[in-house]
Amino acid sequence: MKTEIRFKNINKLAIPALIAGIAEPLLSITDTAIIGNIDSNATESLAAVGIVSAFISMLVWVFGQVRSAISSIISQYVGAHKLEEVNNLPAQATAIVLLGSLFVLVISYPFATQIFEFYNATGMILDSAVTYFKIRIFGFPFSLFVFAIFGTFRGLQNTYYPMMIALTGALLNVVLDIVLVYGVEGLIAPMHIEGAAYASVLSQIVMAGIAASLLVKKTSISLKVQLPFNKEIKRMLGMISNLFIRTIALNVALYFGTSYATSYGKEYIAAYTIGLNIWFLGAFMIDGYSSAGNILSGKLLGAKDYQTLLKLSRKLTKYGFVIGGCLAIIGGLFYESIGTIFTKESVVLEKFYASFWIILAMQPLCAITFIFDGIYKGMGEMKILRNLLLLSTGVVFIPVLLVFDAFDYKLHAIWIAFTCWVVVRGFPLILLFRWKFIPLAQKK
Repeated sequence: MKTEIRFKNINKLAIPALIAGIAEPLLSITDTAIIGNIDSNATESLAAVGIVSAFISMLVWVFGQVRSAISSIISQYVGAHKLEEVNNLPAQATAIVLLGSLFVLVISYPFATQIFEFYNATGMILDSAVTYFKIRIFGFPFSLFVFAIFGTFRGLQNTYYPMMIALTGALLNVVLDIVLVYGVEGLIAPMHIEGAAYASVLSQIVMAGIAASLLVKKTSISLKVQLPFNKEIKRMLGMISNLFIRTIALNVALYFGTSYATSYGKEYIAAYTIGLNIWFLGAFMIDGYSSAGNILSGKLLGAKDYQTLLKLSRKLTKYGFVIGGCLAIIGGLFYESIGTIFTKESVVLEKFYASFWIILAMQPLCAITFIFDGIYKGMGEMKILRNLLLLSTGVVFIPVLLVFDAFDYKLHAIWIAFTCWVVVRGFPLILLFRWKFIPLAQKK
């Protein structure tokens, strides 16, 4: 059966994936907004949440690449009508990534202070970061478990269940944040930054439980680990390895951004935290169409339908540019009010407003880059993604940041570097894709 590439068909996958994608950064954004409005030490607490969120996001992205690897392989087998050959792969992949997450938890927990000193955190910011991290890190294995199951659902061309799971987790996190951070008079004492951490962990546990239940009850995939290993486990581990290196490079850029912002002072890191969370939100909103590209490109490649694959890339590029432009316009219309959602500190808002326009301006560029990221992940072309990220981080992001920092651009330097980074990691993907698939499509 030929896959149709229409707006309706793409949106059937993209919209639920978009909603699910928004839920992920909402966990951090909710913490950021609520912590930024507590009565005491709001700026220090906001800075601490930003630093820890950057570190945990790095861990989730590094190990969470199992989602893309599983999705790529499953979708290709769906396209080739051979799903039964990889039914035991998701359980094996999930077990491997969970063992890795437990290892990370065990080695990072005792060294929390040293980790955040490495981010230039000191004094009250460092103390708050360590407190927040030592609670929130226990949600890490549950996050990876959910990511692996989301990858399985995506491979099966199902983004509806991930959406429902993510929405449940996000809404629960909002409620728990309010209750635990601010407290309930006569029942629960305010827990401030610790309450935000507990809220995130509890939400992740609930999401993991729902995800496991839906996978077992609604699909033919089992979570029981069976040996011997599936024949595709080697290819999957190769994909994960390439994505692992790629994500390390990505997080080197994030580390430099966070570290430099922290070194400028607490108001700068607080403003950067707000900007970073909004940037992540935009990225995850665009991720809905990136996910559609991931899911459909794998299926089309498995079916060797190159003409439709080329058509898919063109449509998704248009949709991505329009969505990125809309995000920039909406951000511009509500420029002043967005910052006040996160903090009332006038100095922090001043720093945020001064550079927020750069984040908005890069949204259309981000959209195209993230969509082609998704397409290449769906096709299993992780080596190309790895090499481009290494190039864009080492040859573009760091040098640009160092040059503009030398001119004392501060947050402007960071966001200009990120803009250049997005361009260099994205547009070569378009050229390489067209060079490869236009000739293949013409042969059909």
